[in-house]
Amino acid sequence: MPSHLFADRPAPQPPERDAVDALINRTLLLRGDVDAVRRDTAVIDDDDPQARWQRALCELAVHQLDDLGEHLGRLRDGIPHPTDPGTAADAYGDSATGPLAGSLLSRVGSAEWNLLTDEVSWSDELYVIFGRDPAKGALSLDELPSVLLADDQPLLTSMVTDCLVDGRPMDGEFRILLPDGGMRTLHMMGEPVLDTDGCTASMWAVLRDVSRLRRSRHAVDRTQETLRRREQRARAEHRMAVELQEAVLPPWRGSLPIAGRGTGGLDIAAQYLPSGASDLIGGDWYDALPLPDGKTLLSVGDLTGHGLPATSSMALLLGALRGMAVAGVDPGALMGHLNQLIDCSAQPALGSAVCCRFDPITGTLAWAQAGHPAPLLFRNGVGRPLPAPDGVLLGAASGVTYEQDQVVLLPGDVLVLHTDGLTRRDDRSAGPDTLLDLAPRLAHARTAQDCVRIVVERLGSAERLDDACVLAARVTG
Repeated sequence: MPSHLFADRPAPQPPERDAVDALINRTLLLRGDVDAVRRDTAVIDDDDPQARWQRALCELAVHQLDDLGEHLGRLRDGIPHPTDPGTAADAYGDSATGPLAGSLLSRVGSAEWNLLTDEVSWSDELYVIFGRDPAKGALSLDELPSVLLADDQPLLTSMVTDCLVDGRPMDGEFRILLPDGGMRTLHMMGEPVLDTDGCTASMWAVLRDVSRLRRSRHAVDRTQETLRRREQRARAEHRMAVELQEAVLPPWRGSLPIAGRGTGGLDIAAQYLPSGASDLIGGDWYDALPLPDGKTLLSVGDLTGHGLPATSSMALLLGALRGMAVAGVDPGALMGHLNQLIDCSAQPALGSAVCCRFDPITGTLAWAQAGHPAPLLFRNGVGRPLPAPDGVLLGAASGVTYEQDQVVLLPGDVLVLHTDGLTRRDDRSAGPDTLLDLAPRLAHARTAQDCVRIVVERLGSAERLDDACVLAARVTG
């Protein structure tokens, strides 16, 4: 049941795909325009600091637009399927230190290290990014690693060495520690500046605080990973619930003929119907078991809940029911013992059940119920529910007594047992009376399997709100 906090709120809807596609197209167009400006700035003299600044900003803008296009693509495509390769998390995290306020420019600073004069020039923004007092001066290349996390220092050393020795451009990220104990993630881009002899005279760089971007990306990755693990766990639990249900419910499929030693035997068929509103396995069961004394146990029931907990509780209850039936416990007393079992269980639950014992010698059906729909008896083209003996839901109260009743079945009679999920539908177009309306068709059914097929054709649609079981037992002559 949804939380009351959200009872009056519509469920969140994904954005329109056309709208997201339009944003992606606009982003691609903008990226092309920025890329054109970047190519124009590439022909400007590298000795012009303003030109280098403009080119670096264009590089950063292109990276940002690439990120934006990627995120919009994710928004359009939705959460990837758990079997798809997941997006790798960024190599570095950062602390909860808030990003610098203001525009992109206020989070970008520049630096130049002159190798000939040992002069260092930092922009005002870079001092703010590093949280450094300008009176202390800028950090030299030898001092710069001291403010990095130890794990990131080798990366910076490698970047600077490749730039100064091999003349390679720099492009990487590292984390710095602030004087107040905080941490930021910086993206550093730079190039060597050569003298007239082709030797490296200085190195310039643009550093950008990407802490906010990384936190946002980490948040997306973390939530995606959480969803992936949740879906994997749900699939594993569903698989275990299905396997447990298949192991516990009767192994026969189709009709189960049980020969009688008196007036007649039983032709039995049953089917489990999963919910149309949920892919979770419920706690519904059906059972038909020949007993050592020649009688036959018929039972259906439903425990609250879904998934593995409900299925495991159902398996426990059904095993106890079978054991007591084999031991000769009457249906009424058997219901009382099941109620005690649920009452003292480590996983308390509520459940409904009906338990019948058919004697083929006398044709007598003894039965009891616990808050469950009564069996339906179809005879001569007319259906009616059996008068129900008293019985409360299993697990609802302690120490209660369950009454037992009996009825004589005749050859040709059809007994239908079902859980209430069969007639609980979203459109309210079907109810218990719908089953009784099937009496003329059931009268012409030749087997119990035909009876189940008729019921399922009428009530087995995907509009049901819950799982359901239906069992048909036809008395043979």
